[in-house]
Amino acid sequence: MEGVLRSWAIPKGPSMIPDERRLAIEVEDHPLEYIDFEGIIPRGMYGAGAVVIWDAGTYELVTEERDKIEFILNGQKLRGRFDMIRYKSRGVENQWLLIKQKDRYASRHWKLETCLTKTKLSKLEERIPPCTFG
Repeated sequence: MEGVLRSWAIPKGPSMIPDERRLAIEVEDHPLEYIDFEGIIPRGMYGAGAVVIWDAGTYELVTEERDKIEFILNGQKLRGRFDMIRYKSRGVENQWLLIKQKDRYASRHWKLETCLTKTKLSKLEERIPPCTFG
């Protein structure tokens, strides 16, 4: 989107269950060079800590308005149609609700799984991100 990786932090992780609303906090966009970055960002640097790719794939933007984004994910884990609706709260602009739409990929039995296991963490190397942004 617009030549950058638009980014949101989702504290409880995404869901494939349509009835669940997940808080998504819009964070700083990342340069496209970050698309396959994994490693441990050193202490003292912005974003310090472990960075892993949780899912990979493509997306199709359906509509983008000021307070609503509709899109289709074609990932390995997340698939189908999603909405993001801006959460309106006294001047806070960066909070959204991520909502899975009812489609053939929705699943009431879906469970979020972490990919930052002890084994994965032990294989990560300390790395400086490919570039800084802003």
